[in-house]
Amino acid sequence: MLDKIRNIKWRQVGYFFLSIVALVGVGMLMSLVNKKDQVQVCSALKVMVEGKETFIDQTDITSMIQEKFGRVVGRPLNEIPLQKIETELRRSPYVSEADVHMDMDGTMKVQVMQREVVLRVINQNGQEYYVDSKNQKIPVTLKYVPHVMVANGFIGEGYKKSLEPVQTKAVKDLIKVVEQTKNDELWSNQIVQLYVNNERDIEIVPRVGDQQLVIGNADSLSYKLDRLTKFYTHILPKVGNDAYSKVNVKYGGQIICERKGEWFMDSLQMKINKDNLMR
Repeated sequence: MLDKIRNIKWRQVGYFFLSIVALVGVGMLMSLVNKKDQVQVCSALKVMVEGKETFIDQTDITSMIQEKFGRVVGRPLNEIPLQKIETELRRSPYVSEADVHMDMDGTMKVQVMQREVVLRVINQNGQEYYVDSKNQKIPVTLKYVPHVMVANGFIGEGYKKSLEPVQTKAVKDLIKVVEQTKNDELWSNQIVQLYVNNERDIEIVPRVGDQQLVIGNADSLSYKLDRLTKFYTHILPKVGNDAYSKVNVKYGGQIICERKGEWFMDSLQMKINKDNLMR
């Protein structure tokens, strides 16, 4: 009998009983937590709105929750539809992401990330909309006007519903121009607006000078902007801001400058064009 007792692996037996005690403890704890959740009420509502835009704020989010789901503070936690609130928040055209959860102290936390706007479009019929960083359209609101590039002129694409994707190459090209120039030291300061002329070419409206800067579409955009940079650094200092009414880099290997009423290309331009063609 003593030999049998000595042969028992007491360490394993101890681990076995400890496991049982742990499982029982976890079960009791979960039971207590569930019971607490059934009786605990929401003690507070905390809303955090993130992002560089201010289309919506904490007051807007709080009002939306109360209008759709009623007052949450003071209600039992198990009666608050957290998932439905989260889904409803994500339906807003100005919301990119939303997270709704409860803290242990009964605080309902709502975290919202706003959409980032990159372009404001005014089409040829006067219809306006924004385009966000995911190339989706969002409606214009009087509450907030973001500081973004404006594009107008002969733009055919309109707005039907929020979050519909951009469809036409024309608007996609305008977005490419914005993305290409927003972090460039020269062009981020020099571009005031984008304009689509009656030939459907994109023009840059400059801050300095009143020339029409024609780039055509967004194909070979870096190359076209490089030629416009050469215009500003090589030609403009020699002739002055008022020498030309139009500068066209639409065509490969050329910087075509026009005076009012006449076409003109000086020897400096021809040298730059030759250098470009030899690249």
